[in-house]
Amino acid sequence: MSRHTTFVLLCLAGCGGAGPADSTPFGGAGGEPPASSTTTTSSSTSSSTSTTSTTSSSTAGDLSSSTSLDVSTGPPQLPDFGDGAPLGCKGKIDIIFAISTEWFMKDHQPRLIAAFPEFTQALEEELGDFDLHILVTDSTYTWSMDDCSICQDPADCDPNGVPDLCGATIDECDYTLGSGATFAHELGSSGRRCKLAGGHRYITSEEPDLGAAFECLARVGYAGSTPLTFDALLQIVGPPLLGEDIDLNGPGGCNEGFLRDDALLLLVIIQNQYEQYSLGGPYQWTKALYAAKGGDEDAVFALAITADNDISPNLCNPGAPASGTNRTRLFIEDYIKHGTIESICAPSYGAFFKNVAAELAPLCNQFIPK
Repeated sequence: MSRHTTFVLLCLAGCGGAGPADSTPFGGAGGEPPASSTTTTSSSTSSSTSTTSTTSSSTAGDLSSSTSLDVSTGPPQLPDFGDGAPLGCKGKIDIIFAISTEWFMKDHQPRLIAAFPEFTQALEEELGDFDLHILVTDSTYTWSMDDCSICQDPADCDPNGVPDLCGATIDECDYTLGSGATFAHELGSSGRRCKLAGGHRYITSEEPDLGAAFECLARVGYAGSTPLTFDALLQIVGPPLLGEDIDLNGPGGCNEGFLRDDALLLLVIIQNQYEQYSLGGPYQWTKALYAAKGGDEDAVFALAITADNDISPNLCNPGAPASGTNRTRLFIEDYIKHGTIESICAPSYGAFFKNVAAELAPLCNQFIPK
């Protein structure tokens, strides 16, 4: 054993170990966090501190084989891994709206649009400066304007044209499941191409009029196809259940750059019928969403505004007994860590969004980007 190594061991033994536990917050010379440290919660603080202390005390036993410490000019300096403090999401939130186009949405879409200004105001109050990506997803594989009078802008389509296209110019992304929907074509829809700042298929902070842009996207109309809500959501974050070789978020993808590693992910599901047709189930949906955020269960929040006929009492069919199974409720209440479900038959949705904004703030503060 060299004189330098003997000096190191004697110093560490005489000075009470390798230093305070918080000098190596991940508990090892390699700096890799333990598996249980992915989610930071107040209940886990004491156990993680204990782990750090135990591992740090064993560091001295490894010094004889280490070649990374320079003791030629003085006492050794242990690696500095920082304090491990959360960086926070810095106001970055990626929001996916999955809005049904089924017939009975006729009464519910206006409530969603009316609630949006309250939502953005609540986010500003809770987060201060925020950096939003907002995508309204296409939950079907089709694009078809069955009645050309739906066309609201002759620059985008021909009100006197011939269905199914009515003179519109569309591209592959317009009928790709999970892509940002920018050209609504159903009865009661905006009936035109929503032209967004930056040329994206989603809203960014570059948008000069956030409310007008959202209204154009969110007015998806009704009397359309039954949505594949969770198929579309998972196609956006990754295709683990569909098995399709499509990367919507990557270079050249329909939603290029939408999903950010350093942003929270918020899902907003507006659907007046039970979720019946998406592949998999609540367990698979949850695992896929967490995988998209590096396994961080605190990086995903879901708000579902949907039919409440599956519980009693309810708002959609007062006085009637509960009927059927709503897989969206199972997803929200039994699987995803952070989520809330509300009745689509409520007279307004503003309070729902305010509550979500309040719950997002602490998640943003403790967020550690992967």
